[in-house]
Amino acid sequence: MIKYDPHSMKAEEFINDEEIRNTLDYAKEHKNDIKLIDEIITKARERKGLDHREASVLLACEDPVKINEIYDLAEQIKKDFYGNRIVLFAPLYLSNYCVNGCLYCPYHLKNKHIARKKLTQEEVAREVIALQDMGHKRLAIESGEDPVNNPIEYILECINTIYSVKHKNGAIRRVNVNIAATTVENYRKLKDAGIGTYILFQETYNRENYERLHPTGPKHDYAYHTEAMDRAMEGGIDDVGVGVLFGLDNYAYEFAGLLMHAEHLEAVQGVGPHTISVPRVKHADDIDPGDFDNSLSDDMFCKIAACIRIAVPYTGMIISTRETPEVREKIIRLGVSQISGGSRTSVGGYAEAERPHDTEQFDVSDNRTLDEVVNWLMRSGYIPSFCTACYREGRTGDRFMELCKSGQIQNCCHPNALMTLKEFLIDYASEDTVKLGEAMIDREIDTIPAQKVRETVRDRLTKIENGDRDFRF
Repeated sequence: MIKYDPHSMKAEEFINDEEIRNTLDYAKEHKNDIKLIDEIITKARERKGLDHREASVLLACEDPVKINEIYDLAEQIKKDFYGNRIVLFAPLYLSNYCVNGCLYCPYHLKNKHIARKKLTQEEVAREVIALQDMGHKRLAIESGEDPVNNPIEYILECINTIYSVKHKNGAIRRVNVNIAATTVENYRKLKDAGIGTYILFQETYNRENYERLHPTGPKHDYAYHTEAMDRAMEGGIDDVGVGVLFGLDNYAYEFAGLLMHAEHLEAVQGVGPHTISVPRVKHADDIDPGDFDNSLSDDMFCKIAACIRIAVPYTGMIISTRETPEVREKIIRLGVSQISGGSRTSVGGYAEAERPHDTEQFDVSDNRTLDEVVNWLMRSGYIPSFCTACYREGRTGDRFMELCKSGQIQNCCHPNALMTLKEFLIDYASEDTVKLGEAMIDREIDTIPAQKVRETVRDRLTKIENGDRDFRF
């Protein structure tokens, strides 16, 4: 019998099937145990998180009053640690060549009618200019797994190109990387290239289902994939981002596995995931979400987000343009701290005047422009942030988490959000967005805790109006 051990470096021990199934049985047994649920919520109010079993009980809870308490607590915890800021980013697809046989992804090797494309460095530069002209400062690069067409050298060259492009007042200040599991040596190369967060979705934590969904290719190796974050951190990458593709397996199983992965990283690396993403299976070329009989309602999707925020209070949570504006509006208050905006999921899509669909990895459900997303966020009371300061100032890994836990983040991230918003308003925003943004900045300056910081922000905002850029705390 394989024993559960969060300190183990073996995937089958820190993501333990028996422990997950016992957890789900426990949650089902206690889903209406109000006394236990109250105890768990009381513990969650301490802002120190919950373990996977406690959080699973909250996820299973059916009492409407307690569910509202969970939602209200998730919203308050998010405000306590991340304020009313929402960080914006965009994905950049470099290549859809892939040797894997993933059944849920249109890039799978057997899909012979999708157009295969790999960006040249000149095309990468054009994509970056298009993204800069929207106002983006932070990208997440995406690529299929193909050692011939997309070797690590190609990824590194693309990162160098992205950082080198300066167009008008535009600059990409942080490149996050979402590529296949690789070696410690390659993670060191990514670290040396100056990446931000290394992101890798588990897809599903159910090993049997994982192997069925990945019948061919290197991604078939469950253990190698699941243990990737430990290799990345061994390679010097401080910030890693995890996630599952909800809909591939039972959502409660995935939820428990996701939290167990976070607990494992905390136990062995001293710091949990920098971000947790919650994508859902969506329609794409050659892919029908109905083929996966594990879909979940929008209400349950929101409940999952709330329970993740309570269980892992310091971790950033990401929602993408896979979701509709309506769903994003519901879920954003429950713990989300990062969203994509103006996204295109096709290779070379940003440089095209019209959105191409022939190489999309999935259908985009929120087709608003970045300016429209920024406008919507401000009308909803959120500060759109293009900040990348923590990474560039070395506040990563345990240093970022300590800043977040202590509350000092308010004297860094809040003013940085306002200054980067000011840049966006001057360089890229529509007239209506400018009016909303200027009013928001005037209001929000007064909420910065430290008087000296407030004074410095006012001075720097004037300098930004006079043409200076890239101030940060």
